[in-house]
Amino acid sequence: MTQPSAHPQAHIASGDVCPTYFIDDPPATRLQGGKPMTEDESAIRQVVDAWMAASRKGDLETVLSLMTDDVVFMVPGKEPFGKEAFAAASRAMGETKIDSSSEIVELKLLGDWAYIRNRIDLTATPAGGGPVRRSGYTLTLLRKEGDGRWRLARDANLLASV
Repeated sequence: MTQPSAHPQAHIASGDVCPTYFIDDPPATRLQGGKPMTEDESAIRQVVDAWMAASRKGDLETVLSLMTDDVVFMVPGKEPFGKEAFAAASRAMGETKIDSSSEIVELKLLGDWAYIRNRIDLTATPAGGGPVRRSGYTLTLLRKEGDGRWRLARDANLLASV
């Protein structure tokens, strides 16, 4: 399997029926074997971008619209939880400001499913409090729904305090 180089470019693992993309630099459009990225890859990147932007704005309704109704989140030290628990925890954060960045380092399309390995750096600053920094990787499964939209279906979040 081809591994990322020190230069910003996309790498496609040869021989895969469904290619795996290792991405050093996630530009808005990149080439895969001389062709523009697929509509599905572009749509998945838009989901990630929309999630990050909505989180920064505190727009919980948009974040919730980007996940399936049967979504499952996994974080260290807690039982897996779903959409309602995610929404309740987000509302409990009140006026906490979120600043974050995301870099997709691997993306694989598998029919109506896809996974991304994502590097996230996040700072949460509660109203009247100091910033809390977390950084690390997530492994996210997305599912293409009946309406043609990709949504987050499973997420294993391995961010740790830094």
